[in-house]
Amino acid sequence: MHINDGAALAGRVSLWIRNQVDAAKADGLVFGMSGGIDSSVAAALAKMAVGRKALGLILPCHSNPESEQHARLVARKFSIDTVTVDLTTIYDDLVTQLPDGEGMAIVNIRPRLRMTVLYYYGNLYNKLVLGTSNKSEMMVGYFTKWGDGGADLQPMGGLFKAQIRQLAKDLDMPKEILNKPPTADLWAGQTDEQELGLTYEELDVILAGIEAGKIGSFDPDKVKKVKNWISQTDHKRKPVPVFRDE
Repeated sequence: MHINDGAALAGRVSLWIRNQVDAAKADGLVFGMSGGIDSSVAAALAKMAVGRKALGLILPCHSNPESEQHARLVARKFSIDTVTVDLTTIYDDLVTQLPDGEGMAIVNIRPRLRMTVLYYYGNLYNKLVLGTSNKSEMMVGYFTKWGDGGADLQPMGGLFKAQIRQLAKDLDMPKEILNKPPTADLWAGQTDEQELGLTYEELDVILAGIEAGKIGSFDPDKVKKVKNWISQTDHKRKPVPVFRDE
């Protein structure tokens, strides 16, 4: 895991993004801006890749007001055009039509509503939907299938969280973004590391060790937990199975 590539890494990622857009004959990119470090880095890379053809969507849904403030801070910093669509009323109306639910069944509605709006704007303006997930999250399935996992390209899907943090520093991201605890903002007080039960530093080291086949020195309980996540969420990373009558 290399975390000191500096601006060179940002240049390589943004070039890759631009090549994907060109190959698809798309007219730029659309992406969600949550005010978190991942979406902020993705937004900055998108702006580097396609300039004014980068469109950020701010999609509050019972969200912490600070999330929108930070998203706008990043948009101003990198001169990114934005559209705001408040999904709170849509979400509330939809929930009233569903059986009483709790846990992930209800929580996952929010990222799936956001994905729907992202693809609306993607279709409307012939833009690709840019994903904002990092490798650490994708390897353990810490994303919503057909929610934040729904995208046309995932430029940070091969970069561990530590690399995203380094990119944020190299891109001169505002300190408010650099210093905030990672959160999906799905409920009040939620943080990624609290939900995972591991810090991202621990998770990155274990994932890199699993990839390299060198896990002998790690806490066996934590390694087992991470391996179980990888196994249980395998369906999120694979194409949808298709029956073929051959």
